[in-house]
Amino acid sequence: MPSCPECENNLDIEVDEVEEGDVVACEECGTEFEVVGVEPLELSRVEDDYDEEENELFEKEEEDE
Repeated sequence: MPSCPECENNLDIEVDEVEEGDVVACEECGTEFEVVGVEPLELSRVEDDYDEEENELFEKEEEDE
């Protein structure tokens, strides 16, 4: 069973039930991971794009003032 790279908790993932592009979350810390490979299982942390976009908009508004 794979473990979360952030908190080392076991991830409840059925390898034969996930496909590339699926997003899974750690039940312990809430970190989300995208499945980028299934044989072997490879996970990539999902970046929080919403916060980055929000910060960019805030910075642009400050520049305009």
